[in-house]
Amino acid sequence: MMNTRHFASTLLAAGLLALGLAAHAAADLPGKGVKVQPLQSALTEETFQTLLVSRALEKLGYDVQPIKEVAYPTAHLAVANGDATFIANHWNPHHSEFYKTAGGDAKLSRRGVYSAGAAQGYLIDKKTADQYKITHLSQLTDPKLAQLFDSTGDGKADLIGASAGWGGEAVIEHHLTTFKLRDTVTYTQGNYPALISNTVARFKAGKPVLYYAWTPYWLSNVLRPGKEVVWLEVPFSAMPGLQAGTDTRLPNGKNYGFPLNNEYIVANKAFVEKNPAAAKLFEVMELPIGDISRQNRRLRDGENRQQDIERHTDSWIKAHQKTFDGWIAQAMAAAK
Repeated sequence: MMNTRHFASTLLAAGLLALGLAAHAAADLPGKGVKVQPLQSALTEETFQTLLVSRALEKLGYDVQPIKEVAYPTAHLAVANGDATFIANHWNPHHSEFYKTAGGDAKLSRRGVYSAGAAQGYLIDKKTADQYKITHLSQLTDPKLAQLFDSTGDGKADLIGASAGWGGEAVIEHHLTTFKLRDTVTYTQGNYPALISNTVARFKAGKPVLYYAWTPYWLSNVLRPGKEVVWLEVPFSAMPGLQAGTDTRLPNGKNYGFPLNNEYIVANKAFVEKNPAAAKLFEVMELPIGDISRQNRRLRDGENRQQDIERHTDSWIKAHQKTFDGWIAQAMAAAK
């Protein structure tokens, strides 16, 4: 029978060894002692994908700070200048102007598609589309058709569009001029989430709706393209600025006026050069666009507190543990 004192000392030794090994393991983590500052826009729908990156970085030992909300143009500049570390919601080519203005590849790192195949464009309710045979945005040059979407009484269609600083507003303004829609269409900007909530209410009241939207976003799970609403085509490709000359026709032959976008994790270049583990992580992480839309729908349905989004993120990791662990393993290997 083992001596009680000997047994206690054995347990103590084992405990100290375990603590020592744990401390050694923590010291071996590539991110130990390195602070990371994530940024996102004011859209709550971006928190899930940003938080997922933060969770992975924490697993690598990085000291990840709470996410700060900054407008896209400023966020790109902040990351380029080293005032922040990364943004997980950079759309390419949609945010190409912001990327170039911030210093481009000389100051920023953009490698590995985080989420592929983001679509955007103009939509109207299917009931009005079918009744009046509206399939193209350019048909709204007809004052009678445009007036169907008048919600303010000025006789012009009211187009709910992208907020200032998003990038999409420049394309919409370009389209309104290029397709000669200025006389019949009013571009309504402001608090997009609030405007879209009003648009959904208007749809539920049986009234025609006209709006700009994108995927992934909760809206496509409420007003579903092909079901409650339809995409409008544009007469031809017409993009402003750096995207001038881009063919916006999609693989299905349709042209909704915007090219398909891929989402990237854009990080400070000096940071990724000093942190190969984080660089590899940013490169290999992939999040299906449908998963983002489903999480966004849960936000819309009321699960929109910070603790809800953290629970969504942790649940996603648990459901995709093998994938998540694979990212961490590749990142750890890159650090050696």
